[in-house]
Formats: sequence, C-alpha cells, structure tokens
Amino acid sequence: MRTFRNSPWLWVPTLYLVEGIPYIIVNNISMAMFTAMGVPNGQMALFTSLLYLPWVIKPLWGGVIDVIRTKRWWIITMQILLTLCFVGLTLSVPHPDAALVASHETPIGLFTTMLIIFWITAFASATHDIAADGFYMLALNEHDQALFVGIRSTFYRIATILGQGALIYVVGRISLHTDMTISWQIGLLSASIFMGLCTLWHTRALAPIEVQPSRPTAGEIWRNFAHTWTTFFQKKGIVVAILFFLLFRIPEALILKVIYPFLMASPCEGGLGLTLDSIGIIYSTIGIICLTIGGIVGGWLVARTNLQRVFWWMVCAISLPDLVYVYLAMAQPTSLLWIAIAIAIEQFGYGFGFTAYMLYMIHVSEGEYKTSHYAICTAFMAISMMLPGMVAGYLEELMGYTSFFIMAVICCIVTFIVALPVRKQLSKPIL
Repeated sequence: MRTFRNSPWLWVPTLYLVEGIPYIIVNNISMAMFTAMGVPNGQMALFTSLLYLPWVIKPLWGGVIDVIRTKRWWIITMQILLTLCFVGLTLSVPHPDAALVASHETPIGLFTTMLIIFWITAFASATHDIAADGFYMLALNEHDQALFVGIRSTFYRIATILGQGALIYVVGRISLHTDMTISWQIGLLSASIFMGLCTLWHTRALAPIEVQPSRPTAGEIWRNFAHTWTTFFQKKGIVVAILFFLLFRIPEALILKVIYPFLMASPCEGGLGLTLDSIGIIYSTIGIICLTIGGIVGGWLVARTNLQRVFWWMVCAISLPDLVYVYLAMAQPTSLLWIAIAIAIEQFGYGFGFTAYMLYMIHVSEGEYKTSHYAICTAFMAISMMLPGMVAGYLEELMGYTSFFIMAVICCIVTFIVALPVRKQLSKPIL
C-alpha cells in the first residue's frame, strides 16, 4: 500500500461533514419539509420512515464495494450523485395551495418525484458511508484512527447542526418573506452547492492510496457473504442482542417521527406553534449540542469505570427524560426558554444513554469479522427506527399528542425489559 501523502486534517473533517448532511436531509429535513407543507402526520411518518431502508440493507452490498473499484472511486462517484440529487430535490419541490397547506391535508402524491429522488439520495448516502468508513481505515494507521475518531464524530455532529439546525433556521427566516416552496428551494440549493464544493475538494484531498482490488468470482463473493452472516447468527447470546437492538429505542423511534409536527402544530391542535426558525435554534441546534455533550459525558464515564457499572444509569437516561414531551404536550408552554430547557434535558439524556447502545454494538461485533458484523448491527439499529416510525404518525392522529407521548413513555418498560439480560451479558464475551 502506498504512503498516504496528504494530512488527514485535509479530508477527515470534510469527509464526515459530507457523510452526515445527506443522512440528515433524507431522514430529518424531509420530515420538517412535509410537515411544513401540510402533509398529514400519518403519511409523513410512513413515507419518511421507509427512507431508512437503504441503511437497513446496506450490509447486503458492502462486500461489493470492497472488491469493485477503490473506496476513493466510490466516494467521489457517490458525492457527484448526491450533488445531482440535491439539485433534483431543489427543482422538484411542489407548490401546494396555501389553503391546502393550512388544512394539513396536502396529499403525499404531490411529492412523488421528491420521494423518488430522496430514495436515490438515501442509497447513494448509505453507499458513501460504507466507502468513507473503509477509506478511513485504509488511509490511517491504528494510532491515527484513534486520534481522529473524535474529529470525525465532531464533524458528523457539526453536519447535523448545519443540516438540521442552520438549514431549517434559514428556510424559516426566508419563509417570512416569501412562500414556503421558494424557501425550501433556496435551502436545498445551498446544500447542493456545498456538496458540489466538497466533491471538488475531495478529488484533490483524497490521495489514491489503494491498489485496484482483484476481482473475485461470484462464488467467492457469495461464500464470503454467507459465512459473514452465518458467523454473526452463531454468536452466543445473539437472540438477546438482536432483541435489544430492535426494541431498546422504541420510545425514541415513535417520538422522533412526530416531533416536528408537534413543535409546529398550533396550540389548538395540541402542539406548541413554533416557527421553523425557532425549531432550528431550539431543537436542531441547542438540542443537538446537548445530545453531543451527553454522548461525550457518557463515553468519558464508561472510560473511567466500565459499561457494566453505569449501564442502568444510561438506560434510565435514555428513557425517563421522554417525560418532558408529556409535560410539553400537557402544559403547552409559550416560553421558548422553557421549551429549550425541556428539549435540552431530553437530548442530553438520550446522548448519554445512547452510548450504551453503541458500545454494546461494538461488544457484539468483536471477532474475526468485526467490521462486517458491526455493519449488520447497524442494520438492526436502522430497522428499530424504521418500523415504529412507520406507524407513529397514524397513532398520533388516532390518539392526539398528549396521549401519544404518554404511550411512548409507557413503552419505556420494553426498554428496561430488553436491557435486563444485556446487563448480565456484558460481563461475558459474546463470541
């Protein structure tokens, strides 16, 4: 392997910015956009949840990326495709009538072209994730990988703030002076320009470190694929692990799909009546910062002690703060400060508690096929968000926001149930 001649500081930050922004636009910005343009909660939650599917099934083609062309080729190609997708999204934003938007009965059919492009974006983004993570491991030795793991995580969070916070804030401010369609077009056009500039940068910053891989036969690819999955399901305690991956985050999966409608809905509809720019600051910026701090604190605490010792604290932290949404739905405070504090508490708790989930995935993945098995774990993680999210909007329409959030908090019982055997398992190897 040739020596990597460019400093990682030239490409690690921007590579993980690019990895984060498409994911946020597909899975979060789509929810905010459809809600702001009057799509009913049930349809919005169903169709945006289906956009998770590429991240669910990405382990199915990860092996192909390893043997066809180089990681650098895949990165640049997917970034070009993502740039074109963002341009396509910009041009395909529909223009529903203002009265239709206000009635919250905008048919999802108006967004058919956008949904198709969102799907292409999702597949390109999932493929880019595989290639980028592979390039990171090839380009850096073990020391530099450990050194830059915090940098890549930080810039992924920055991408979240830029995509979920800054973009929504800008769209919200622009919408005060023009119609909603134009404001979203300007926001998406900005994302496409940023993606295009990053693509040009990476054509220079990503050095061609890899030798073209030899092409195995179809039989060899299939045997390696089958062996990877077989060894994963042969791990001791794997049933407990899979149930944990699928059920631990049920409350969060439900809440996430109705949070934008709840924040935007008028008080007479049971919501908080926030504008997009306020949401961009309170939920998508302050919330994400607290989420990041929670994750940092969680990682530091595990490093100082061990996961088994702090496990139940983390389970409580990811579950109990969901009560703030029950409070917000019942009290409907008008003070932006109190809303921000409530969301900050919940997001900090989620970031702190989610550390246990991530570290347990690493624990389960240990062994000969660590990278491939970790990818399978992330697929189960994506399923855990996709399936509850598909029905969350319809449940909210049936129950109302207050009852829906109470139901989500009750689901925390499931979180504790699946965590119980995992706590015992942490003291033993799972191989």
